[in-house]
Amino acid sequence: MNFFNSKNTPKLSIVIAFFNMRREAARTLFSLTTDYQTGIRKSDYEVIVLDSGSTEPLDSRQVCSIQSNFRYKFVRSKWPTPCEAMNTGIAMANANTVVCMIDGARILSPGVLSKMLIAKKSFKQPFIYTIGMHLGNQPQGQAILNGYNQKVEDNLLTTVDWKNDGYKLFDISCLAGSSEDGFLNPIAESNCFSLPRKKLLEIGGFDEKFITAGGGLVNLDVFSKAIHLPDLTPVKLLGEASFHQFHGGVATNVTPDKHPWNDYAEEYKKLRGVEFKKPSPQNYNPFYLGQIHKNSRKFLDINNS
Repeated sequence: MNFFNSKNTPKLSIVIAFFNMRREAARTLFSLTTDYQTGIRKSDYEVIVLDSGSTEPLDSRQVCSIQSNFRYKFVRSKWPTPCEAMNTGIAMANANTVVCMIDGARILSPGVLSKMLIAKKSFKQPFIYTIGMHLGNQPQGQAILNGYNQKVEDNLLTTVDWKNDGYKLFDISCLAGSSEDGFLNPIAESNCFSLPRKKLLEIGGFDEKFITAGGGLVNLDVFSKAIHLPDLTPVKLLGEASFHQFHGGVATNVTPDKHPWNDYAEEYKKLRGVEFKKPSPQNYNPFYLGQIHKNSRKFLDINNS
């Protein structure tokens, strides 16, 4: 059953993809509820949960019982990527603004959705994005060399009362490689961003020609296209983030010597005709919106800390 009708259209449609993430999904989806997110009502948004060809799929009844504005769909994909699942969710969206979370293993901080609504009201066509964090004191590709795994992470999460104060996740996390310079510096990728649905469709959504495991550089591709669209206003959220859980990801949870970057870069060049380059800070100058909480202050500007 659809929670919304023509008289009650949500302001945000959150599209989130999972692959064999039962453990991680429980925390991620909790972080998308009104019990955790602050300053937002259920009628303001919907959560579209896509299971991308999982061999151990989520329980659809359990997902839909989390909150009345949650929906679930299993998507069979020809390739081991979340691209088709993401595009399926975008097509299902009722809101004119879509929040994209291509990696379902990411817990959000509590103010992400309410800050997105503020930005949506403040700018005509905003492209709103968060930085990325990794749970643990090192990026997980490095931490794995020191024994970091799901059990260690489970124990780590018990050391802070994050369900009642999600900003405490900053106390047990570090910056992801894509956001390694902190809030005030350019990033290469966001794992939680929003933009007008029509603009996302104009740039082709998540190109299903990216077929390497995990989608390769497709998320970076979408971010780069969106950040450079002249009629979108970049808005970077301060004091908010997505926090990556260890789940055996093909890129985030492998040692540096096994990272598939070369395969990803080769696929990108084949599809786009040029080598991938991080968005140039000279080409975009984002607005900043949010609050720097005491827990996140140390990540404000790593270059000048």
